[in-house]
Amino acid sequence: MKPASVRRIPSNIHCILPTQQKNNNMPFSLEKVIRPNILALTPYRCARDDYNAGILLDANENAYGPSLVKDLEGDLNRYPDPYHVRVKERLVKFRQLQSTNNLFLGVGSDEVIDLLIRICCVPGKDKILITPPTYGMYSVCAQINDVQVVKSNLNVENGVFQLRTDDIAACVKANPDIKIIFLCSPGNPTGTCLKHDSIREVLESGYEGIVVVDEAYVDFVAGENGSVGTWVDKYPNLVVMQTLSKSFGLAGIRLGIAIANPDLIQILNNTKAPYNIGTPSAQIAYDALSPEGLAKMEEYKSRLLAQRNVLLEKLQNFPVAGVGKILGTNDSNFIMVQILNGQSEPCNVRADKVYKLLAETRDVVVRFRGKEYGCTGCLRITVGTEQENETLLAKLEEVLKESA
Repeated sequence: MKPASVRRIPSNIHCILPTQQKNNNMPFSLEKVIRPNILALTPYRCARDDYNAGILLDANENAYGPSLVKDLEGDLNRYPDPYHVRVKERLVKFRQLQSTNNLFLGVGSDEVIDLLIRICCVPGKDKILITPPTYGMYSVCAQINDVQVVKSNLNVENGVFQLRTDDIAACVKANPDIKIIFLCSPGNPTGTCLKHDSIREVLESGYEGIVVVDEAYVDFVAGENGSVGTWVDKYPNLVVMQTLSKSFGLAGIRLGIAIANPDLIQILNNTKAPYNIGTPSAQIAYDALSPEGLAKMEEYKSRLLAQRNVLLEKLQNFPVAGVGKILGTNDSNFIMVQILNGQSEPCNVRADKVYKLLAETRDVVVRFRGKEYGCTGCLRITVGTEQENETLLAKLEEVLKESA
């Protein structure tokens, strides 16, 4: 077994009280947002935080190694690096960030969502704000943590799916216990980027809580509405979430990313489980962020975008009746399309029937989203391979005829 190189963890990682970032233009203060018990938290600490090489007899590991028939890369009998700085260094370069201190790695974005709610919101008292239609885990995590949810619906007229910033401001004024605003861009299930000016308006509104921008699909965006990750240097209350699940095709390793000011990242590190990201997941992420891995990601992304264009063209000119508008601006690796009834109206009954027929009789699984605000009669269809998309279109034609 090769010993790891000695690495000392920067001492500021374990400070309990943050040194607040100065920004005279912002009213934000971590002490006002983070729960007092979290600010006072003494994080779990082990000897490996200071020393990670030599004869390691500190963590009650199995010194003989893992009981695997086939060897995998990494010393799997040892607990993983608590912070995975190597992975963060590659993310800093890829996302053009200031420092690894701007990054937190979680078990998928869902861990980031849950941690943010837990560190900011007092159960039974505080609230979050969401903008339906949006990702469902914000509400699920809030409910698990006994945190109320305030809704400021997107402007859904003609499928624009944009923020109503005046309504968000009104909600915040009426609910001073809103500690976090969750914005999804590109949206899920909308597939639509929020306008950067509207995100900036929320950030500069005087709101004293955390603003989270969920960018799970950001790599599929063309043009100027890409990532706002570099904004964390200007806005200390901004958290940008990303993931390796989508454009990198690594949903199976469950690696989510939070980009934020170092003080908030420090609190997330203080609060997380000591070894939340496993060694195999970290190694795969490190390889995916190599120059060769990034080139492969770009290749696959280009192929997905080409297939997205094919699906858009085919669905907009579908040979049988029943396919309506494609909603949103399609800034993601999926399409949201309306299914129509005999009166050419978006119809949940028929959309649900088509969804079930595809899955149960044609082995094609899409997602029924008709119960989401502004998404009546909608199916969300992930862009597949060329063959998968051809099969989808053929089977969709069949079940539309059956469900007429």
